[in-house]
Amino acid sequence: MSHPLTSKVEEIVKSAPVAIFMKGTPDFPQCGFSARAVQVLRAAGVSKLASVDVLSDDPLWEALEDFTQWPTVPQIFIHGKFIGGSDIVMEMYERGELQTMLSAQ
Repeated sequence: MSHPLTSKVEEIVKSAPVAIFMKGTPDFPQCGFSARAVQVLRAAGVSKLASVDVLSDDPLWEALEDFTQWPTVPQIFIHGKFIGGSDIVMEMYERGELQTMLSAQ
C-alpha cells in the first residue's frame, strides 16, 4: 500500500522540469550531498528548480522513500523521472548526459 502523501510527491515532481528533495534549500543546503547536487544542477544550466526541504517535512520524506524506494536524499527528478542522488547526477554531468537530459523536452 502506498503512503498517503505519495500523490503530493508526484505533484511536486511534475511541477517543474527539475525537482530536488533535499536537506535544506538550494540557497542554504543542510548537508554536503544536497549542496553538491544543487551546484551540479546549476552548473548544468538549471535555473528553475522545485525544491523540498525534507528536514521540515518529515512525513513527506517517508512518502518520498516509499515513492522511489531510495533511502537517502538528495533525490533528483528531471522531467518527472527519478534520476538518483548527488553522485549519480555528478557522474551524468561529467559525461554530458545531464545536460542532454535537461535540454530534452
